Amino acid sequence: MSKKLFTVLSVCVIASLMLVACGGTGAGGGGTTAGGTVKVVSDLPMTGSSLGQTQTIVNAIKMAFEEKNYKACNGTWTIQYEAKDDASAALGKWDPDVATANAKAYAADKNVVAVIGTYNSGAAKLEIPIVNPENLVMISPANTYPGLTREVAGVTEAGEPGKYYPNGKRNYSRVVAADHIQGAANVFWARDLGAKSIYILDDQETYGKGIADVVHVEATKIGLNVLGQEGIDTKAADYKALATKVIGLSPDLVYLGMITQNGAGQVVKDLRGAGYTGIIMGPDGIQEKALIEAAGDAAEGVYGSFAGVTPDVMQGDAATWKTAYKAKYNADPEVYAVYGYVSVQVLLAAFESICTAGGKLSDRETVRAAVLATKNLSTVLGPMTFDENGDATTATMTGSRVVNGAWTFQTFLPTK
Repeated sequence: MSKKLFTVLSVCVIASLMLVACGGTGAGGGGTTAGGTVKVVSDLPMTGSSLGQTQTIVNAIKMAFEEKNYKACNGTWTIQYEAKDDASAALGKWDPDVATANAKAYAADKNVVAVIGTYNSGAAKLEIPIVNPENLVMISPANTYPGLTREVAGVTEAGEPGKYYPNGKRNYSRVVAADHIQGAANVFWARDLGAKSIYILDDQETYGKGIADVVHVEATKIGLNVLGQEGIDTKAADYKALATKVIGLSPDLVYLGMITQNGAGQVVKDLRGAGYTGIIMGPDGIQEKALIEAAGDAAEGVYGSFAGVTPDVMQGDAATWKTAYKAKYNADPEVYAVYGYVSVQVLLAAFESICTAGGKLSDRETVRAAVLATKNLSTVLGPMTFDENGDATTATMTGSRVVNGAWTFQTFLPTK
């Protein structure tokens, strides 16, 4: 070998070593690795009547990724997105067995670096502790049960939320307000509507009973007469006997701590069919087209709250987003759709911060930490910050009512 050739080869070897040490050609200005491909999944009930709501969430998620061409960090990382179903045809709603199997699959697939979900709080209770040991981050666009992130006296179960985080680190966040805020807002609204007595029904699931318990506690605090609280049989063919019992107590308001898929429409039909003329109110679990379809004409006048901003009162960037959504999908988004979009905004911002710091998007722990560190992020709904529990610090609440067969905004709800 000639001395000249040896010198050239030596320079090339040294240059190559220096390139590797510096992390390659990199992206994001922080000397990151050359990039690669990561997978993001959404975990939502895509079977049963929830589909009318969850399909719009999936649409919004796709919309957010498509705007970035499924790329991050100056195009050096590619994002694969898959919409997973945690429901079953047998139940017609989210299924504990399916949710558990999904979580195990996500934990085992090292390409999955983030889960956008769940939709139902009961599913979250099962999935969080499975993926937590793997540091796999979850961002929920819809879960509102307080016990997933914090303890609330008289509402949450023993050991919550700690039992969901076996490795001691939080890997779960949500972009909507929790039910300890929404439930209280419902009670203030009930009072403002003139209700002095209330009867509470719940579907005995994590979300439904959770918010029903909050309503019970908060109603008692402000002096409303709680005539009782009862868990219903969600598989019953009808609730005529229950309706007769409730009418006999003469409550000014019946509160439904339920999701539509657990018989809320039939409860409304049977209450009205038995002659109940008082106020019927529920949380966001019933504020969907599916409730109107299930209850028919009896749904007219039902009140529903939402732990956020409904599409019909969106302003600014949110209104611009809604217009773009309708142009793209030729339909209006349902209430949770924009929160799917914001979930992606949070994730993509976390990705960019990782690249800027020289990290890898394929490192689950790095992604988890970046998401949970979200502070003052500009989103279409305004600044987004997660507190130490993983909860969004924003708490706008809206109240709607079924008018002429459609959910119609009534008022912004007080949260204190």
